[in-house]
Amino acid sequence: MPPEPPLPATPKQSWPPPTRSPSSAWAWSPPALQRSPPSCAATGGPSPTATTPELKDCWPGWAANPTWRPPSSGPPGSAATSTTIKRAAGIRGDLDHDAALAFLAGLLTILRGAGYAGLVFVLDEVETLQRVRSDARDRALNALRQLIDEIDLGRFPGLYLVITGTPAFFDGPQGAQRLAPLAQRLHTDFTTDARFDSPRAVQLRLAGFTVEGLGEVGRRTRDLYADGAADPNRIRSLCDDDYIALLAKAVTGDLGGRVGVAPRVFLKKLVGDILDRIDQFPDFNPRRDYRLTIVDSELTAVERNARAAASVDEIDLDL
Repeated sequence: MPPEPPLPATPKQSWPPPTRSPSSAWAWSPPALQRSPPSCAATGGPSPTATTPELKDCWPGWAANPTWRPPSSGPPGSAATSTTIKRAAGIRGDLDHDAALAFLAGLLTILRGAGYAGLVFVLDEVETLQRVRSDARDRALNALRQLIDEIDLGRFPGLYLVITGTPAFFDGPQGAQRLAPLAQRLHTDFTTDARFDSPRAVQLRLAGFTVEGLGEVGRRTRDLYADGAADPNRIRSLCDDDYIALLAKAVTGDLGGRVGVAPRVFLKKLVGDILDRIDQFPDFNPRRDYRLTIVDSELTAVERNARAAASVDEIDLDL
């Protein structure tokens, strides 16, 4: 009888993993956190049309189809992510939901081992999910629901999840309300007086910006800047609380009194035009040497629309 062919070599693993650049530090997972991969042999491996292609290259020993390669790009919300982005992050193959959560659990383990109490994980502007394809939106909503449930079950000790979004996402038909289990978990009664909102509730209602709030942001920014400046006392004396309050009122007034669109311009002027000059020029005094000027070219479309007209010639009329 002819001799049996040799068994294919098993890819070698090393521990700890080789040193990588910061951009690719999370392209591996500790063996204790690796999950058993689904069986690819029965299906002949993932196909380019699969909803969630498996991690063909990231895990050794997977019986994936050797002829399959992930597409280079795909529409927003699809499983096909740009290969350029993945290459920059040091990721091979495609990440599915389970693998991403396994990496998150591994990251928390590493942080605790490094002496940190945990991790604050912020998902900002989740209302953008309302603008993606319906199938991608449904998958994302279900992923949020599953993440919330697994945090509640204690799978991610030390993880604090913050989700920020507009009321349209939490209460609108194309947001959380589209998935009833997610809507039930996020429901909070906001029909009561806002003064008595509980900080322990699932949702927190954020009050709109006021001029006083803008001044508080400016004072905290000034203090952070002063802590790293060569002469902190000079920063605090020339840009004192009264001057920050005057600047907040001036910027808000120039933008038609709409405080909600003023923070970006206000902070840009405070840091770039005032704090930097106080720090760099010993003879600069903002009350004497600075005059607030805002031109349309430095404003966004929303800020330009909010800006008050300086003359009747600036008012557009539909004739």
